[in-house]
Amino acid sequence: MKKRTLGFLEIWNMSFGFLGIQFGFALQGTSMTRIFQTLGAAPDEIPMLWIAAPLTGLLVQPIIGYMSDRTWSERWGRRKPYFLIGAVLSTMALFFMPYSPMLWVAAGLLWILDASINISMEPFRALVADKLPESQRSYGFVMQALIIGIGTWIASSLPEIVSYFGISNSADSGVLPMSVKLSFAIGALVFLGSILYTVLTTTEYPPEDMEAFKKEKAKKNQFIPDILNNIGNMPLTMKKLGLIQFFSWFAFFTMWSMANPALTEHVFKTPAPVETAYDMTIPAQAEAFNVVNTAFQESSNAIGSAMGVYGLSSMAFALLLVFYTSRKNINRKYVHMASLILGGLGFVLMNYTSPENLKWCFALIGFAWGSILSMPYAMLSSSVDPKKMGMFMGIFNMFIVIPQIIAALGGINFISGLLGDDAINAMTVAGISLIIAGLCNLLITNKNAITYQAEEI
Repeated sequence: MKKRTLGFLEIWNMSFGFLGIQFGFALQGTSMTRIFQTLGAAPDEIPMLWIAAPLTGLLVQPIIGYMSDRTWSERWGRRKPYFLIGAVLSTMALFFMPYSPMLWVAAGLLWILDASINISMEPFRALVADKLPESQRSYGFVMQALIIGIGTWIASSLPEIVSYFGISNSADSGVLPMSVKLSFAIGALVFLGSILYTVLTTTEYPPEDMEAFKKEKAKKNQFIPDILNNIGNMPLTMKKLGLIQFFSWFAFFTMWSMANPALTEHVFKTPAPVETAYDMTIPAQAEAFNVVNTAFQESSNAIGSAMGVYGLSSMAFALLLVFYTSRKNINRKYVHMASLILGGLGFVLMNYTSPENLKWCFALIGFAWGSILSMPYAMLSSSVDPKKMGMFMGIFNMFIVIPQIIAALGGINFISGLLGDDAINAMTVAGISLIIAGLCNLLITNKNAITYQAEEI
């Protein structure tokens, strides 16, 4: 079936739900470690608490990709039912997260939140390939990156924005301040609203051969054999992209899980207070704890706001690519390589920056983030069977989650420990990993993946 060329507004509408998805991910990325620390987690315990994120992705995305490939409803389409289910569950998890009374409750809600976000996210990747002709694939994925950048920027800055309007950053021991609670409530509403906007404004193409689709759907469920068969027969280009993804996502998982302790300690000099070091029955010590804790919470807000800059720079980068790819083709390989190397330098420079200049480190990281969200998927979509796009997008997620699992199970602590005991060493490891990912782009040789090749008539 020849797909028609879509206009800007149509591509914007079909991508808009990613605003909400990224609100969920950005609030998680900037605030979960802060929540864990507030509830008493030590820095070396934090990566393991984050393991929910990659594990749920590993389990959920291939299943949802497989199911959505085999779904069709005249009313709801193929991917949209999964958008809605994930949005409702994510909204509830986001709202209740900052009210977690204990560490295990927060960790449990993170499992629910990540699983729910993944239910919505995987079909969004497949939707671009479903709806757009090959010539518009880069444009479509870059549009998603633009909207993700907007979401990252705003959501990461929410705690500082609401505190600017007088919402308190202070709280009792083991309790999140109201600025965090309100931010998560806003994020929950944006998540649900943006997904509903895409569902109501976007239509989907039916299967090209409805009879063949119905016969395939009527067959006995072969989920596990199909997954294993497709893993064993994945295209060579997909394997090479997987190597790039491995080092890229190891770096970003390190940032999400360890940036708050690393930067509050090294850059702001306001590490999280250890409650057992204070006798809370003595008013003077309780007051001293509150002073140190408030300084930590305010620094955490500032770090979240600085992290929002990587969303802003990724948005600017994506906007530039949107205008360019709407008219011309790009060399995806070299764009991705240069972007990842710039991001790696941003991480390394955190060792030498000040609170005032931290935002420039995150600005460099934003170039990598904008590229990670678009270029690998554009290259992948040109390298796999369109009929199995959802499944392959789900399988491709393995190359995102496996490095995060390795990082959570001790990879971050072990490698950064080789550089010393300071928490900031984790950011150095992230930088080196991202630079390696950039150089791995030299392995990509498939011309169709590197740039759009017009079909010969």
